[in-house]
Amino acid sequence: MTDKAEIEATVKAVIETFNKKGVAVTDETRFAQDLEWDSLTVLDFVATIEDEFDVLISGKEAQGQFGGALAVADEAPDIARKVIEAARSSIGL
Repeated sequence: MTDKAEIEATVKAVIETFNKKGVAVTDETRFAQDLEWDSLTVLDFVATIEDEFDVLISGKEAQGQFGGALAVADEAPDIARKVIEAARSSIGL
């Protein structure tokens, strides 16, 4: 199973690919305000997370977890880990 450190490293690497402003990303970096992500960028981010971890995140999960709750960079790995664990448990892994 993917551990928390691996998930965090992967998510931070994905965040950097969408960091077009070259902002120094910290745990307090705000996606909308600091990185200037719009809703399309959030969707692209979620799609990339799906590909990286081979999981499917429903539209409801994406909006509720990534779109609404996700405000700062340090929340992303924990949310990704929860989605990964839920997806794996639903298929018996």
